[in-house]
Amino acid sequence: MKKVELVAQLEAAKALSSQVDIDKVIALINGLDDVNTVTKLSEELINEISNEIERVLEYNCDDLVNKDDVEFSINYGNVIEVDSAQIDVYETMSHINAVLQQFELENKEEDEDK
Repeated sequence: MKKVELVAQLEAAKALSSQVDIDKVIALINGLDDVNTVTKLSEELINEISNEIERVLEYNCDDLVNKDDVEFSINYGNVIEVDSAQIDVYETMSHINAVLQQFELENKEEDEDK
């Protein structure tokens, strides 16, 4: 049974019953979120999150490379080249998760204010 059908049935039962405050029941049901409602991210929010992640990663760029595993070589003319470098996935994801958690916290605070 869908929410709309339940509300319609309660409206019909309202005329027959005086024991339950049907208006309050209807108000509560209307206040429920639809189970099938999908929250979509707006393009603006996606851009805002992306920009914040970029800013945080740029600010913390020293944490992003695992400096213990970088391999160098000395080439012609005593030029030092980086042969390989690994991203420190744990640190990188920690920064990204912090940004996402901050957006989640801000979203919850906005919902509570409504």
